[in-house]
Amino acid sequence: MVSLRVTPSAAKDKIAGLAPVAEGEVELKIGVTAPPEDGKANVAVIKLLAKAWKVPKSSLSIIKGATDRRKVVLVAGDATALEGELSQWFARMGT
Repeated sequence: MVSLRVTPSAAKDKIAGLAPVAEGEVELKIGVTAPPEDGKANVAVIKLLAKAWKVPKSSLSIIKGATDRRKVVLVAGDATALEGELSQWFARMGT
């Protein structure tokens, strides 16, 4: 599971980086050009993350915050492989 803070109707689709939330916790800041109506921003978030993480869109689902800026995304798949790849990806984002 990955925590997100999404900005809909942004100037461009982008993953802006990591932001501290609470003690030891971070969330991924994302901007999407799609508006926050009819689930369009959520679809754009899934598409952007799937491309960045090189996983099928069907592997990603928003399990919390579908109508909120703060969301939680579940990544389905081989846990061992995903953990390694996503850990490396997040390490690059943090630098």
